[in-house]
Amino acid sequence: MDVLGDAIDRQRRTSDIALRAPAVGRTYDYRRFCTSAWKVGNFLRHLGVRSGAGVAVADDPIPEPVLTFYGAALLGSVVRFGPAESVGDDTRALVVPTVDLGEYDAGPSTKQVAYGSPPDDPTVSYFERDVWSENPTEPPDHVTPADPLLATPEATYSHGDVLGAATEVVDDHGLASDTTVAVRGSFTAPGVVAAGLVAPILAGGTIVLGADSTGDLVVGGAESDVATSAHFD
Repeated sequence: MDVLGDAIDRQRRTSDIALRAPAVGRTYDYRRFCTSAWKVGNFLRHLGVRSGAGVAVADDPIPEPVLTFYGAALLGSVVRFGPAESVGDDTRALVVPTVDLGEYDAGPSTKQVAYGSPPDDPTVSYFERDVWSENPTEPPDHVTPADPLLATPEATYSHGDVLGAATEVVDDHGLASDTTVAVRGSFTAPGVVAAGLVAPILAGGTIVLGADSTGDLVVGGAESDVATSAHFD
């Protein structure tokens, strides 16, 4: 696999479980996970997201931010997880819970997307409605391993960087299709993204979201089994 989109291409669509979010009572098999990420990618394209454009996403351990990360990756855009400071002049889309919209200072070039309850502002897209109605096909955008994928205040990581770090986790910890990975850490940490959101999918295993999640491997939190900071050194 050369870019993150390879992990959710058509041949990956199976009935195995890709993602569980106990806090919201949702489970995605690989078929639904891949198709949902494609829909998010196509939706973001309609908002003007293109290669190199920024997509700011809430650090929220439920499916919407994870699917947005994968959907944005299909377009070659750069994802930033975290607080209001993640919204900059280069941010084309902001994806956050409806109740948190007021915490972000989004400029006129940033399209706002809310999930959870329907937003009152008609200029704000509603994730559940607008993504659901999208075309369930892979976006046609061409992405290379050198293209940026994940940004933090300290650094920007390419598709190759993130996949390399995730592959290291797969190899070091023996992740396989029957492995569940509990993601307890913040998505603002690039090591948590690589080890918790990417490595399980590369291995065909299962992501389990939430601070109280359990799994064969724990990523983030006080009891983490993975030294997530080491994989980008």
